[in-house]
Amino acid sequence: MAGTVPKLAAPRPAAAGPLPSQPLRAAALAFAPSARRFRVSLAGRARSPVIAMASAKEGNGAVTKRTTLHDLYEQQGQSPWYDNLCRPVTDLLPYIANGVRGVTSNPTIFQKAISSSNAYDGQFKELISAGKDAESAYWELVIKDIQDACKLFEPIYDETDGADGYVSVEVSPRLANDTQGTVEAAKWLHKVVNRPNVYIKIPATAECVPSIKEVIANGISVNVTLIFSVARYEAVIDAYLDGLEASGLSDLSRVTSVASFFVSRVDSLIDKMLEKIGTPEALALRGKAAVAQAKIANQLYLKKFSGPRWEALVKKGAKKQRLLWASTSVKNPAYLDTLYVDPLIGPDTVSTMPDQALDAFIDHGTVARTIDANVSEAEGIYSALEKLGIDWEEVGKQLEHEGVSSFKGSFDSLLTSLEEKGNALKTAANL
Repeated sequence: MAGTVPKLAAPRPAAAGPLPSQPLRAAALAFAPSARRFRVSLAGRARSPVIAMASAKEGNGAVTKRTTLHDLYEQQGQSPWYDNLCRPVTDLLPYIANGVRGVTSNPTIFQKAISSSNAYDGQFKELISAGKDAESAYWELVIKDIQDACKLFEPIYDETDGADGYVSVEVSPRLANDTQGTVEAAKWLHKVVNRPNVYIKIPATAECVPSIKEVIANGISVNVTLIFSVARYEAVIDAYLDGLEASGLSDLSRVTSVASFFVSRVDSLIDKMLEKIGTPEALALRGKAAVAQAKIANQLYLKKFSGPRWEALVKKGAKKQRLLWASTSVKNPAYLDTLYVDPLIGPDTVSTMPDQALDAFIDHGTVARTIDANVSEAEGIYSALEKLGIDWEEVGKQLEHEGVSSFKGSFDSLLTSLEEKGNALKTAANL
């Protein structure tokens, strides 16, 4: 329930069979008959396991892998995506088999992937030898990963007529306050990736909201990221609608978008504010703000994507800008580890999950329509927080600033390490 703060100390362990004795290039599946589960061991990775429930047998006796992710999509119309990407991208294959329908990435994900793996060293060395600087080399590395991942998800994109199967790549976080720079970067990324199922990620900063409109108007599909407040979300929807109307395209069916509404970080900040207030009323609201706001955002989505204006765009093939729940991993171990997935399930939405949230939901998540349940309770929580002095727009601005700063920090840190590595390669080559 949206208004309940669970008291779980830790996720339940997932039963599984033994891991393969040696790393495989792709992924190895070890079947554990007693638990009737699969455990996926990712080649030589420290990635967390994905559990696949074995639910049926095909006519030839082979076990068909089914997970709660398949049920989530088939029964409730929500698309589960994976919030992670690194080499080899073939490691995504077991995730796809287990029901993942898209991938999101960000500068922090690539910083971790490139700095902690030698899988990028060969291509990086070639790029430096060819005279590329560190930032140019970075984009070459990223673009290859995005293109390769797009290829893996292309069948889903084709099967769903462009509704799913997307891979997201973000413009430079250094452009978060640069309207025109973001537009040009989005055009460039869209051109060089050159895949129909790529989403160009643009942050929902005040400066980049106009960028969203222009990029959509240019026929480029967008994942709008770092949305932390309902007010900013409404501006994002309007930018999408304005962009569609300004495009001049007779067929809008291939211009799509998702709006990435961040969840857990909202509780992380507001919980601290509530603890500072310290009253019993304030403390009772801990762990409830994020889901409450998300449910209200969904009500706004239903309102904005209906009525005469929207119907006029539908006649030209327009598709709704789906709500995507981001930041779905739980930061407070006292909370249920599916807190930001279970209560936000509903049709025409996306939930992108990092390993922790994905594993938890596959293991013990509940597949049921919850997004429009207890809406009046969510509205009550939202209002109660306002009465305690919580300014939702200010919370959104602070979280946006922290999010942009975090991505910039990851980006700058990676570029510095790549510059050092590049200089070392150049020095060695001159010896």
